[in-house]
Amino acid sequence: PMLLLIPGPVQTRPEVRAAAAADIAPWDDEFRAEYAAMRPRIVRIAGGMEGEHAALPLPGCGHMVVEAAVRTFVPAGGRLLVVRNGSYADRLIRLATEAGRAVVPLDGADTEPMAPERLAAALAANPDCTHVAVVVSETGSGIVNDIAALGAVTRAAGRRLICDAVSGFGAIPFRIADHPECDVVVFTSNKCLEGLPGLGIAVAPVRRLEACRGQAGSWVMDLADVYDHALKNGWGSFRFTPAVQALRAFGVAMDLYDAEGGQPARLARYARNRDVLYDGLVALGFTPYLERRHQGPIIVNVHQPRDAAWDFRAFIERLKARGVLVSNFWNTAEPTIRIACIGAVGEDDIRFALAAIEAVLAEMGVGLRRAA
Repeated sequence: PMLLLIPGPVQTRPEVRAAAAADIAPWDDEFRAEYAAMRPRIVRIAGGMEGEHAALPLPGCGHMVVEAAVRTFVPAGGRLLVVRNGSYADRLIRLATEAGRAVVPLDGADTEPMAPERLAAALAANPDCTHVAVVVSETGSGIVNDIAALGAVTRAAGRRLICDAVSGFGAIPFRIADHPECDVVVFTSNKCLEGLPGLGIAVAPVRRLEACRGQAGSWVMDLADVYDHALKNGWGSFRFTPAVQALRAFGVAMDLYDAEGGQPARLARYARNRDVLYDGLVALGFTPYLERRHQGPIIVNVHQPRDAAWDFRAFIERLKARGVLVSNFWNTAEPTIRIACIGAVGEDDIRFALAAIEAVLAEMGVGLRRAA
């Protein structure tokens, strides 16, 4: 079996994969009840209050639900300040711009979190920006923006927050009920919650959904319409055919999440994976992309070796032949290697991967300890 060390879709447990092995009619009454029972569980994981917040799954990927969040809560022609310190913030900017929203980027290095005082200054300088969008975990580099601090600045400035928690939700602490400035937190089924790909999920305050009806400019991408459909047709009803097997598997993934101990336990496991991976890569001679103090628990990124024998594609394929799959692309200006700490993996899996990396470097004749 392949060890998957990519930041999504992640390695999953056999029970999760097995849950997807049946054909399911999504509008069958039994499955409607199964889906309806998932929605309050999703709200709880997001730190929301049943009745005050709603879970709004959309079939598709993280980018789809991010666009839906922007469209739903930022009116057409509205101005959105985007904390821009990584490649996924760049993508958010493109999604918002092509949806007809005006973007003011707050640029920062992709090697450290955005300083709250910089956001405060940018909001003071741009009073016409109604919303702030923050990518919590940047899987291009591995940094984690301090969403509690950035949210507090947004709240103090009287603006609204769009929280892109796609790659960190379920591990990095966030409780939407503690953030009255937050219009929406978005995530997917297939990263830190360790489900299968196929669902983008939003959790939003009901009062904000009711206030933002009709401004998405899209039927498919309108989270307020997802909410209204549930009110009219029941919480077990989807508007359009869902990724139904992924949905059932997500219920099993939530069972496993709860059994492990929820967010604190999952963060602790990923943090242990990160520490073993970071230390192990340094011991092999790699240069980390981030200083240790800025290294988040989702992915570890290292510079590619400066060695005549180095060949990135050959490294990826040789590592795969040894049973380890890491990202075969990078999102940084300089060539890097991204290795995930998340998914249904533990420290022993990370040590296995490190041993495979060491063996591949030896096969290739890459002398990292000399060349780094």
